[in-house]
Amino acid sequence: MGIIIGLVVTLGCVLGGFMAMGGHIEVLIQPWEVVIICGAAFGTFLVANPMKTVKDTGKGVLEAFKQAVPKETEYLEVLGVLHSLMRELRTKSRNEVEAHIDNPEESALFQAYPTILKNKSLLYFICDYCRLIIIGNAKSHEIEALMDEEIQTIKHDRLKAYQALNQMSDGFPAIGICAAVLGVVKAMGALDQSPEILGGLIGAALVGTFLGIFMSYCVAGPIATKIKTVREKNLRLYTIVKQTLIAYMNGSLPQVAIEFGRKTISSYDRPSIDAVEQSTLNGGAEKKAA
Repeated sequence: MGIIIGLVVTLGCVLGGFMAMGGHIEVLIQPWEVVIICGAAFGTFLVANPMKTVKDTGKGVLEAFKQAVPKETEYLEVLGVLHSLMRELRTKSRNEVEAHIDNPEESALFQAYPTILKNKSLLYFICDYCRLIIIGNAKSHEIEALMDEEIQTIKHDRLKAYQALNQMSDGFPAIGICAAVLGVVKAMGALDQSPEILGGLIGAALVGTFLGIFMSYCVAGPIATKIKTVREKNLRLYTIVKQTLIAYMNGSLPQVAIEFGRKTISSYDRPSIDAVEQSTLNGGAEKKAA
């Protein structure tokens, strides 16, 4: 919704200001300039990126429009499943805990947290490191270094869409100039026409420059930044898992370890201690029993 409102405000101010200066809006309607600029931009986007990145960019644009960032419920579920797992690690045998992490889709523990089950990447991240904790030979600093490396790899992959769209944004002004040059070439072929016709052709050519710059700085660039913001917020879930499990490995009780994870959440989105306690200590136990 924020992107749509922003685009409406941007278009309204640009076009409204142009009309207020006495400009004629129909002059800006140049469909073939749009075809040249957007078609060339999309074509070079396909040339520069593998198909997997192209598809992921489309997915990222949808995430940006939907503002698909973790809500308080998702943060509470992450902390809740970690608390439940740490309690299992403290009180149950290795075989009993392995039954949960080897087949999380069939585990009653994980089924109590449906949001985690849907996020396969985060689910396997949690299970992999709980499995390493069960082994018991790895040191906490070794696990932390491994987690940092994997989180960095995940971040690199998730931000490929942002980088690809940002590069396309950088190319829009130059493509707009190309479209304008083609328009000028067309105008040069009409030098024998009246000044009114020649002026219209030159104006149409300059629209290409305007469209290229507008698409870069008012559309593609901001959407790319939005993709980056949304995906970095989703990556925060992995940091929560890392800080919580490392605190547990260093000897903290489950109730204390989840506080290490909670503190990594932005203060704008961070659930309160009371909400975490109600969700993990009371709600989590009731869900498991159910």
